[in-house]
Amino acid sequence: MTDTIDQRARELAAYVLETGATVREAAERFGVSKSTVHKDLTQRLEQADRLLWLRVRRVLDRNKAQRHLRGGEATRRRWRAKAEK
Repeated sequence: MTDTIDQRARELAAYVLETGATVREAAERFGVSKSTVHKDLTQRLEQADRLLWLRVRRVLDRNKAQRHLRGGEATRRRWRAKAEK
């Protein structure tokens, strides 16, 4: 079971590095919860492959720093859609 979990963590890491995906996007793509993705990428991956974890950590930190911008954009789109109706 541990091998499967480690493999999933590595696959998630590869996906996040290739696409710059957020935790939410990765969870949707792999069919697991956001909590599972977060735990795989922040805890399990650190123990399994520290160098890969450091690279993924940079992407996660960048996404976290930008999340308020994505949230604002989503709100803007929602209000525009309501105004057009």
